[in-house]
Amino acid sequence: MGKDQEPRQDRRGSGSSRSGGRSGGRGRPQANVVTAQRPWGLIAAAIAVVVFAAAVISYAVVQVDNAEAMRADSVEEIDGIEVFDYAAGQEHVSSEVDYDQTPPVAGPHDGVWADCTGTVYDVDIRHENAVHSLEHGAVWITYDPEAVSEDDIALLAEVADESGRMLSPYVGLDSPISVQSWNHQLKVDSATDPRIKQYADFMTFNAELFPEPGATCQSPQFLADPFVEDGAALDPDSGTSAP
Repeated sequence: MGKDQEPRQDRRGSGSSRSGGRSGGRGRPQANVVTAQRPWGLIAAAIAVVVFAAAVISYAVVQVDNAEAMRADSVEEIDGIEVFDYAAGQEHVSSEVDYDQTPPVAGPHDGVWADCTGTVYDVDIRHENAVHSLEHGAVWITYDPEAVSEDDIALLAEVADESGRMLSPYVGLDSPISVQSWNHQLKVDSATDPRIKQYADFMTFNAELFPEPGATCQSPQFLADPFVEDGAALDPDSGTSAP
């Protein structure tokens, strides 16, 4: 036998086992366990947005439903409305007219109409001029200045803010608020009564219900210097005249 050979050492080790103790050696580092945290703030914010959106949509749906419920398709659907029977082609006059209705809804009238382009007057405009506006398809909203508040007037002005409508005080009115168009009238006690808008929406320029479809509501001279009740009449042959 040749040169003595040293016995091959078992490289797995005999005195210590890798599966045994770790003394004298470097062990595997302890793992840090990180627990995932839920983003509760974002979740709460998302829920709030969803709830808010649902509330807005629900409110919009309710408003549309309410508006649709109050939409009138005929005169008969407006509760409390009065209907009269004045023929078309009423006489133009410059004198005062003793009307049967208060405020008047039709009849003889001045040759110049009151501006009714969403106009809000702070004076009791001359009734004979206002009636001519009704002949042109306007809705005239009137109120007793002694019976309504400034907030009430603001609400009425919102309804009147549309071409074909006008608002004015009416001294001695027999109800807090009265709305009229040619041959029709509605009297109510409150500016929040939904029938005011219902009436205005249905009656304004309703071609089937007034004598002169297509006539203008513009009256610049009257708008600049409105005539008031018990005042002098404009000359029917000057300024803005009837067609």
